[in-house]
Amino acid sequence: MVFPDRIEGTVEGTMTDHGFTPTYATARTAAMAAALTATLGLAAASWGVAVWQMQGMDMGVATSLGSFASFIAVWVVMMAAMMLPGAAPAVLRRAQAGGGVRAVPLFIGSYLAVWALAGAAVYALYRPHGAVAAAAVTIAAGMYEFTPLKRHFRRRCRETTGSGFGFGLCCAGSSIGLMAMLVVLGVMSLTWMAVTAVLVLAQELLRPRAAVDVPLALVIVGLGIWIALAPSPVPGLVPPM
Repeated sequence: MVFPDRIEGTVEGTMTDHGFTPTYATARTAAMAAALTATLGLAAASWGVAVWQMQGMDMGVATSLGSFASFIAVWVVMMAAMMLPGAAPAVLRRAQAGGGVRAVPLFIGSYLAVWALAGAAVYALYRPHGAVAAAAVTIAAGMYEFTPLKRHFRRRCRETTGSGFGFGLCCAGSSIGLMAMLVVLGVMSLTWMAVTAVLVLAQELLRPRAAVDVPLALVIVGLGIWIALAPSPVPGLVPPM
């Protein structure tokens, strides 16, 4: 007498579970897709704005940054364009860990706040300079790629799922050499901005591999030596006359 009820309850429970799970999975997938679309969409829009803003601003190593407000406005757009594609996995991890799509704006906003602070530091330290300074910083950027500190920050940048600010600090530590290279080679150069963006994206998405990372570091060091010896052929270093 009890047995059919148990069967019925079991069947109903199974049907209920199977009715709930696909719905939950679909909602979760939709939330992840929305978070990814928002992140990459903002990055794409930022590239468009950056190209528009930076026209005529690149003067190579002689570039002047202008007023603080105008520079920070351009810089934050640049960072959104360059860094958000590589940050997409972290955005998804954060959305999955808690808050869903609602967690994305705060995460991205606090992440970009780190790069805004980095931009303030660039503005305070930057001066128009010569090829020798560009070469020295580029060589130093290449050497930084070999250091344990770089490996530590790169690993943390790939693994961090906490706040956007903490994630941004780790990624800034990982990318500081490449960003310094961008600043000295052409802080307003779309060419070097694109090159740096590709390198940062690759390092944030790919696992460290000596077969790739060591040659890349050597190429950066070699670029610095090339600049020191013959700066004029280096793309974007000196603006066209």
